Amino acid sequence: MVGAAAVVVLGMVATVASVAWVRAGARGHIFDKADVPAAPVALVLGAQVDADGKPSPFLAARLELARELFVAGKVKVILVSGDHMHWDYDEPDAMRDWLLAHGVPDGKIVRDYAGFDTYDSCARAKRIFGVTRATVVTQTYHVPRAVTLCRRLGLDVNGVGDDTVKRYRTPWRDSSIREYGACVKAVLDVVSGRDPALLGRHETGVQDALRRG
Repeated sequence: MVGAAAVVVLGMVATVASVAWVRAGARGHIFDKADVPAAPVALVLGAQVDADGKPSPFLAARLELARELFVAGKVKVILVSGDHMHWDYDEPDAMRDWLLAHGVPDGKIVRDYAGFDTYDSCARAKRIFGVTRATVVTQTYHVPRAVTLCRRLGLDVNGVGDDTVKRYRTPWRDSSIREYGACVKAVLDVVSGRDPALLGRHETGVQDALRRG
């Protein structure tokens, strides 16, 4: 029993320390959409796509926020990064299709098909797509971890978070709770310096889109 109690205490300490590390890393780099400094790229992190191939409300809210930043001239290119590990599940194409349907030009959308988690999306944005400065877009409960991971991986990023989907109370609550464990994983990923699940050749899509003016 003593051993089990010690494990629980250590787990609690690790979680509290990890959350504090995440929040400290993001301090001063989280803004609302009106005040966020301009950046060349919006990095939109993937989330669930429903069985009909449409973005879930959480993902659609992230895309709407990125669209608004694009229309306002706060970003010039939108990099959508999500999971396409299996042929029948495709977050990046669903994200692109949503943006196209809502008026974002195709030439301003770039897809990363191997953004399997937040760490991978940040690492690949820099190492594969050559992004050095960006605004990362996700929900407000997730944005501190996303900003901290990207900054630790060498990107100059600020973050903007969506909270319009708070009306979905149960998934919002569950996702917010999961962030505690995700913060521990974030620390382990950074300390280990692991490579993303997939690397590959350099992709010029972001630079090409920026050059189009």
